Amino acid sequence: MSIVSLIIKREFISKVRNKSFIVMTFLSPLLFVGIAGFIGYLSSMKADTKRIAIHDEMGLFATSFTKQNSENNEFKYIDLTTIPLESLKDSIAKESFQGVLVIPKSNTVKELENKIDYISNNSPSIVFIENTQRTIAKEITKLNFETAKLDTVAIKSAQSSVTINLSKASGESSVKGLNEIKIAIGGAFGYLIMMFIVIYGNMVMRSVIEEKTSRIIEIIISSVKPFQLMMGKIIGTSLAGLLQFLIWAIIGLSLMFAASAFFGVNVSPTSNVPPEVLASAQQEFAGTAQMYLGELWNLPIASILFGFVVYFIGGYFLYSSFYAAIGAAVDNQTDSQQFLLPIIMPLILSVYIGFFTVINDPHGTVATVFSIIPLTSPIVMLMRIPFGVPWYQIAISVTLLFATFLGVVWFAAKIYRVGILMYGKKPSWKELYKWLKY
Repeated sequence: MSIVSLIIKREFISKVRNKSFIVMTFLSPLLFVGIAGFIGYLSSMKADTKRIAIHDEMGLFATSFTKQNSENNEFKYIDLTTIPLESLKDSIAKESFQGVLVIPKSNTVKELENKIDYISNNSPSIVFIENTQRTIAKEITKLNFETAKLDTVAIKSAQSSVTINLSKASGESSVKGLNEIKIAIGGAFGYLIMMFIVIYGNMVMRSVIEEKTSRIIEIIISSVKPFQLMMGKIIGTSLAGLLQFLIWAIIGLSLMFAASAFFGVNVSPTSNVPPEVLASAQQEFAGTAQMYLGELWNLPIASILFGFVVYFIGGYFLYSSFYAAIGAAVDNQTDSQQFLLPIIMPLILSVYIGFFTVINDPHGTVATVFSIIPLTSPIVMLMRIPFGVPWYQIAISVTLLFATFLGVVWFAAKIYRVGILMYGKKPSWKELYKWLKY
């Protein structure tokens, strides 16, 4: 057995037998499910009812608001001839009312657009302000139509709502919302790669620092080349991470089927449900679900899975080489912080480009360029693949990624070779540059 394979086996076994690794492997899915359930429970809780006082001197808008009384907002019309405005402000201070909406008297309704005030001690929510403005604007528009003696019924009947039917160049129809599904798939895979790189890259760095500070590395390095040791650590840690991801996937699927069985939902695509049992809403939902599943199967699944594996391996190896070099250059994790920012910044940039550029224009210049640049391609290209990417762009991107990986490994090995036996000195960027020239 070669030396590198022995190091890989040692790193893999040491990671897998670690108590924290075992605990987090089986506890993390349960924590995610628990957090999701807790968030769902909080979102289902009834919010406190906000009492809003309305003073409408023109008497035109109070009814529009009182019709909107709900569990969240309770609007109450107040006549300031009986209750002065100052008293209402005192009520706000005593929390009798959440706020007061003051609509002053005006010569024309048009003049009210910038004269309406909302008085409260606490800043209102954006949704509340937008809904209030929409309600008033709708009523003012209606009054303007009546003033101009326009037939509001005719105007309403003349309004049109256009729905664009999506279809492919081959003539097949496409499902609305398919782009959202592509975004979700690409974003999920890209986010998984980023999390894997950050978590297990740091694990490689900590492993190097621990062996360096304990002086075990001095014994190991006497019989192993630094390059072999670095590659063994990177590959061994990646195998442990892949095992952890596989266990998470199995537990996640098991929990999903268990939840489906517990709540009486059948997720099997081959289940035959008698049509007479289904209500019209259920039939519509089943039809829509089948359409989405059909469109999902029409996605470039092979390209997505191939891209995930290739960019997963290439991206992790590329960034782990940086992490290993940093671990060899420093004596503790505190000293490593000054070197981590340049590594994390391309990952953060990839996520922002993916969610703000790929979503809007997956085949645009920005998305295409950053899906080829090696430091950002593992995330950006994965988010583009569900939208369909020419094979030559994927080939160029993968070639540059692995070529850059080999170049980074060569440079990182030079830093690793010098820094692994350096103690008691905080390295700087200038020092690292000198080590590269040795």
